[in-house]
Amino acid sequence: MKTLNAADRKRNAIGNIILFCLLVAVLFVIDGTSKSYDMIVKVLEKGCVYAVVVVSMNLLNGFTGLFSLGQAGFMLIGAYVYSIFSIDDASRAMVYGFSGEPLVNFRLPIIVAILLAGVCASVFAFLIGLPVLKLKSDYLAIATLGFAEILRTIIQWDKLGRLTNGSFPISNLGTFKDALSDTPFKKASFVIPFFIIAFVCIGVIALLIRSTYGRAFKAIRDDEIAAEAMGINLAHHKMLSFVVSSFFAGIGGALYAVYIGSTNAAPFTSALTYEILLIVVIGGIGSITGSVLASFLYIASQEWWLRGLDSGKFLGISSPVFRNGFRLVVFSVIIMIFVLFFRRGIMGDHEFSSLRIVRAVKGLFRGKGKRKKEEKAGDAE
Repeated sequence: MKTLNAADRKRNAIGNIILFCLLVAVLFVIDGTSKSYDMIVKVLEKGCVYAVVVVSMNLLNGFTGLFSLGQAGFMLIGAYVYSIFSIDDASRAMVYGFSGEPLVNFRLPIIVAILLAGVCASVFAFLIGLPVLKLKSDYLAIATLGFAEILRTIIQWDKLGRLTNGSFPISNLGTFKDALSDTPFKKASFVIPFFIIAFVCIGVIALLIRSTYGRAFKAIRDDEIAAEAMGINLAHHKMLSFVVSSFFAGIGGALYAVYIGSTNAAPFTSALTYEILLIVVIGGIGSITGSVLASFLYIASQEWWLRGLDSGKFLGISSPVFRNGFRLVVFSVIIMIFVLFFRRGIMGDHEFSSLRIVRAVKGLFRGKGKRKKEEKAGDAE
């Protein structure tokens, strides 16, 4: 694919901004007219959560070449840190009723709690990264996967019940609706806050990738020996990528807790990490916009478009085959076909370009016009 020149980049940026403004306008309409339980709201909220985590994993696996499978563990840290510091004060004693007097007896503002969740996840990542980042390939994957599973077990330990509530869920968490209730934005309390946080997080990752650090990450991914020969500090840049990725995975975990409304360790299994890795592959390893697009398509397909396959009726067709569990079978087959025939994913290692889309559409119409002229010339002969 040809590189855009300066004038084309300017036109492409303008086109992207226009599309972004249209997207924001649509989200405001959805936010103002939909209820919190509407399916489109749930898909957009969960899609924003997954987009943050998937892009953070792509930073590590796709741009730095570190095969880590600990993303669910860092999400778990973020979810629990957010939950502990955002419980409604009036409900705290009830939530910890089976675990004793809670160690934390105060509540932080929702944004502060989300940032703290990311910081705690990055601190754990730094401590874990000191030994495990010396490993390579499959060994690194096994070590990070093991960390996530060990952490999930420790968090449910009864001895930590006064902090994590043991095996019991932490509920009555702070929501964006509560945080915006006394502001002019109180009506925009569903999709918009998720979108803003996701946009900022993904934007920061994109800026990092475009910086000198990002170029160093790509050099390490392509050839560690050559990167080291160029003077790149491998240990420093690997640790930076690992910590930054974990920070945003922690924020994703906090957003997941906001989305669900409660937190327990059950969802944060190795299966969640595999799901996130699958979305990275579907979107394209090394593509930020591919990861974002794949996240929303994956969630919409799983939670919305194929749901009729579990209810006995799909696309107006009734069949005894359409029963509970069939949706997951069909969804798995679709994913297998996609991975087999689109091995580079939706975007490959490229990013979204409105200008290229316009040119492709123009080329399509020009092709049709050219064929019509040839047909007319043939008829005349």
